Amino acid sequence: MESIRYGCASSSKSFDVIGFGALNVDKLFKVKRVAGVDDESYIIEIREESGGSAANTIVGLARAGLKTGFIGKVGDDREGRKLIRDLKKEGVDVSNIVVERGVKSGIALCFFDDKGHRTIYVMPGANDYLNVNDINLEYASRARILHITSFIGDAPLNVQRTLLEHLPGSVRVSLDPGAIYAQKGLSHIEPLIRHTNILLLNHEELRMLTGKASIEEGVNTMLSLGVDIVAVKLGEKGCFVANGYQRYYVEPYK
Repeated sequence: MESIRYGCASSSKSFDVIGFGALNVDKLFKVKRVAGVDDESYIIEIREESGGSAANTIVGLARAGLKTGFIGKVGDDREGRKLIRDLKKEGVDVSNIVVERGVKSGIALCFFDDKGHRTIYVMPGANDYLNVNDINLEYASRARILHITSFIGDAPLNVQRTLLEHLPGSVRVSLDPGAIYAQKGLSHIEPLIRHTNILLLNHEELRMLTGKASIEEGVNTMLSLGVDIVAVKLGEKGCFVANGYQRYYVEPYK
């Protein structure tokens, strides 16, 4: 079994939440309409933002006043510097974001229109170079909650699995698999789910992972794998939240 790096950080709970997921610069293209195969459209506006599911969540939590940090990897390029700089501006600790020399940072090309249609293409870049030697167990152990989201490649997924196998029980784990991990199937991410306390996903991702069309049946499958709380995001309908004892529909935030 692969082992992870032990650092000299204090074991006290210095962070409310540490994020662990892909770091990408989002190149956002607003288009007249999202084109299909062998079709054409045109670009109305272009903008650039730092992104990545875990990073977006961590920034939101930092803005809410929580103490946050991040585990990830970027390249030694303009995009990598932007990703680190933008997180630092938000008050996120970036001491465990590794810079990989000679590699491009992750980029997501996002095309969207006014009708809500979108297409996303991701170039993982440095994210796929993440390995167990980049991970400091003491740092991760200083979190009350470790929030995990997806990577494109299997190598960083295996790093996440290895970290969870070594993580002390005092750290609660939240997992938002997104479509990328859901599409891999339950067999690929079950090792993560079995170490997860709080599972966050939408109805389609739940269906992809469990094969159950019913929300309640899908949630029961996840609870049977040892998850403490399952929250199913339902868009404008709110959220369905369940544990082994109680189930609630939560109204959407207005």
